[in-house]
Amino acid sequence: MAEESKTEASNFIFEIIKQDIADKVNGGNIQTRFPPEPNGYLHIGHTKALCLSFGAAEKFSGKCNLRFDDTNPEKEETEFVQAIKDDITWLGFEWAKECYASNYFEQLYSWALQLIKKGLAYVDDLTAEEMAEYRGTVTNPGKNSPHRDRSMQENLDLFQQMREGKFPDGSKTLRAKIDMASPNMHFRDPVMYRIKRQHHHRTGDRWCIYPSYDYAHGQSDSLEEVTHSLCSHEFETHRPLYAWFIEQLEIFPSRQIEFARLNLTYTELSKRKLRRLIEEGVVSGWDDPRMPTLRAMRRRGVPPQAIKNFVNRVGVTKYIGWTDIALLEHEMRNVLNQKATRRMVVFDPLKVVITNIPEGDTKTLKIPNNPEDPEDGDREVIFGRTVYIERADFLEDAPRKFFRLKPEGEVRLRGSYVIKCEEIIKDEAGQITELRCAADLETLGQNPQGRKVKGVIHWVHDDSSVPITVNLYDLLFKEEKPTDDKDLLEQLSENSLQTVEAVAEGALAEATVEKYYQFERIGYFVMDLQSKAEKKVFNRTVALKDRWNKKF
Repeated sequence: MAEESKTEASNFIFEIIKQDIADKVNGGNIQTRFPPEPNGYLHIGHTKALCLSFGAAEKFSGKCNLRFDDTNPEKEETEFVQAIKDDITWLGFEWAKECYASNYFEQLYSWALQLIKKGLAYVDDLTAEEMAEYRGTVTNPGKNSPHRDRSMQENLDLFQQMREGKFPDGSKTLRAKIDMASPNMHFRDPVMYRIKRQHHHRTGDRWCIYPSYDYAHGQSDSLEEVTHSLCSHEFETHRPLYAWFIEQLEIFPSRQIEFARLNLTYTELSKRKLRRLIEEGVVSGWDDPRMPTLRAMRRRGVPPQAIKNFVNRVGVTKYIGWTDIALLEHEMRNVLNQKATRRMVVFDPLKVVITNIPEGDTKTLKIPNNPEDPEDGDREVIFGRTVYIERADFLEDAPRKFFRLKPEGEVRLRGSYVIKCEEIIKDEAGQITELRCAADLETLGQNPQGRKVKGVIHWVHDDSSVPITVNLYDLLFKEEKPTDDKDLLEQLSENSLQTVEAVAEGALAEATVEKYYQFERIGYFVMDLQSKAEKKVFNRTVALKDRWNKKF
């Protein structure tokens, strides 16, 4: 029973790695890394980089490190470190080493001293505002800081004092001395260190200066002997600086390669905007099943294999575009169809009395748990005189091609008998309250004699049913491509969540968390992680209707 997608899209990075192996670059060894900053939760946008870095190591018999780029202490927490590890494990990946940029703080400081001694770094007193002014623009070159020509010894002394906490926060920086007229803005004497008295989640208060991302990232890669540093396209203009630091320090030549990031329709990935949704009570938290975080998708019941299949289908290119969320839903259905245990649940019950079955007379039926997986076995379902069907499965004035239940019409109850509607009971307002039907008791497991019955509907036995609550989740945004041109809240869908009460077959009383279910003819569901024992709550993962097939 294959779960992995058989469709493999283009991947230019894998072609580069293949050639590097053939050319014995770095001895043909492959070392990658996935380097999240522990300042929040992973979301679907991170999965492309995650699957690519871990996937390259798996495909080419290499290793992938998990490295936390924890150089920005005011936003980073141990909680996020653990959450990221949990999410990666849930996706099914294993890292070779667990690393932290903070592990390298002493070495990075030593290398900074080396650059000062080579005349390639200096301590600057410009404020952030002054530095921006001196930096110039894309069309106009910058100008040198008045502190750029300090002597090597003065820079060494000042940098040592920065480390010792002799200066106020933000009063000085250590900058690389490159070229203030460079057309690449990142080459205009970038900041390497800033003074920031901030407690660090791992190093505590030992440091009051912290390296910038641009300074720390490439050297961290080099220390881990990363052969292919895979980054999304926004880091392309940073690559020359990445290489410059490595070249000047004469250390292991890690190589950065960029790819187009994942943009998903009807989805917002900005942490700032997602945080606003939480703060304003639009969603319940980072794990609200409408959110794009991996913990939210897990709570919603998205199989990790579906996410990996989706990323594989999207492929890896340099072209920046949008991927339709319908493709992700399509891959979710493909996996869930194989894995999900079937159960019958009725959302809008209409009572049906089987008149030729006596009161109290029941029969235990065996119905497959999953027709796609015979090894999943059967479950026992009670059938008796009174059952419930979906109200929409009966029409009093039905069109000719309505193959569900109608007056004097026949339909098969899933895994059970063919029944025929003989009488309609209504209340004083004319609302249908009950149907009286007769069962053809010769049709269990076989077709009726001399006639065809096309319709099959699901049902639930009255006495053995269990009440459940169901959260019907859908797209959080109604805008295909959420934009900054409109207020975030104006772009939200009004129907992203509906909560309904339903009745389910008795077997669902034994439901467990993170087991996948298909509510027959309705969709795929999972029991909520916060479900209470006294009444189970289920979240809809995805409807049976496939937006992907409809569009393509």
